[in-house]
Amino acid sequence: MQDVLNFIDGRHAPAASGEWLDDVDPATGEAYARVASSDGTDVDRAVAAAVRAFASWSTTPASERSKLLRQLARLIERDLEKLARAESIDSGKPLSVARTVDIPRAVQNFDFFADAVTQFSSEAHPTDEVALNYTLRQPLGAVACISPWNLPLYLLTWKIAPALAAGNCVVAKPSEVTPMTAHLLGALCAEAGFPPGVLNIVQGLGPRAGGPLCAHRDVRAISFTGSTRVGGEIARESAASFRKLSLEMGGKNPTLIFADADLREAVPQALRAAFSNTGQICLCGSRILIEKPIYAQVRDALVERVRALRVGDPLEPATEQGALVSRQHFDKVMGCLAVARGEGARVLCGGERASVKGRCAGGFFVQPTLLEGLGPGCRTNQEEIFGPVATLLPFEGEEEAVQLANSTRYGLAASLWTRDLSRAHKVAARLHSGIVWVNCWMLRDLRTPYGGVKESGVGREGGMDALRFFTEPKNVCVKL
Repeated sequence: MQDVLNFIDGRHAPAASGEWLDDVDPATGEAYARVASSDGTDVDRAVAAAVRAFASWSTTPASERSKLLRQLARLIERDLEKLARAESIDSGKPLSVARTVDIPRAVQNFDFFADAVTQFSSEAHPTDEVALNYTLRQPLGAVACISPWNLPLYLLTWKIAPALAAGNCVVAKPSEVTPMTAHLLGALCAEAGFPPGVLNIVQGLGPRAGGPLCAHRDVRAISFTGSTRVGGEIARESAASFRKLSLEMGGKNPTLIFADADLREAVPQALRAAFSNTGQICLCGSRILIEKPIYAQVRDALVERVRALRVGDPLEPATEQGALVSRQHFDKVMGCLAVARGEGARVLCGGERASVKGRCAGGFFVQPTLLEGLGPGCRTNQEEIFGPVATLLPFEGEEEAVQLANSTRYGLAASLWTRDLSRAHKVAARLHSGIVWVNCWMLRDLRTPYGGVKESGVGREGGMDALRFFTEPKNVCVKL
């Protein structure tokens, strides 16, 4: 059994309590490592290390911080195969996806913010030839970065990179379900030459480790990605301390396909949007809205493609759909399918546990599933399932399309497919969504603001928005 340890003050260490959690390979259902089960004692040590390191790191020139971020990116590139395999085993996602998406994106995150911090600028305001006002943007101090289990290294580095680039010191809390690549990142951080305490990683359960981290009086900001329920708890905890908060939470994202869409592109991309990472991405388009004249055509084409998706051992090159991340999440998704049947859903394909032979016979696999016949207000079309399950809903015209798309409490992302440029602009403007893709899905530019509205989140990540979040603006007024 491999040990997954904390990384505090430049060194790996077990939890102070000596307690451990099982790290389970979801493709087999068996524990293959043990994870440090940290508590407030470990959090206190990590935050204290970050506070000590901040005095020197915050005054390190941006060019030097940039060089270290870039060095860390090169080490991740060097260890790409090792990290991809670790990510696949830990999360159940296909190795091919970890190799081509997750780990390369972690590299890109560090490279992007290594560049961005050297271009970070502020404002100056001459005031009627009487005074000059200028804005300083200064790092905050010790900050908390809390990341989810679905894209472990990808999303952890999306938070760590801008925080470090801006001159903060980080205490990161990865998901206890997928902790392995965070553990490996600690060693790479030390190898890259980051001073002790600049990056600290605390492993363990949310209530036991994440709770004390969010409540710690020396933590100046919290960047969180995860469920709306946990985000709400963090917001309530943070309200009393008036600390900065960025929350990226759930989604029940619509894909709108109009009758004039190019179906050669729209159908395969709607499939990709619904079932990438086994549906375990907050940006997945789990509600597919189809204009009535093409509903049957699109439905039949999607069913054919979904049935052809290859579910199997994540380590096999041909696998397109891996395992769900845990037994608990598998049970949740299967429960959601039972609810859908109870609500009267017609199962077009899938709907059951997937049988995978060999070493994965005990794994947490679900058949990719398409459902129809449900109204927009039912639980299946309102609650986030976060698995390989998508619903189909017909609509008639732009007005109904927008109404259906906006009919949930979430507002993270949407995609719409049409050849009518005027319609694309009008509908995009009316969607209650932080991100709208037109005739594409998951086409990302890291300079753009990323985040949601309503119960999908508060604040924005990405580009200069991230650097602004991790700094405090200070106005200086100089009388001339």
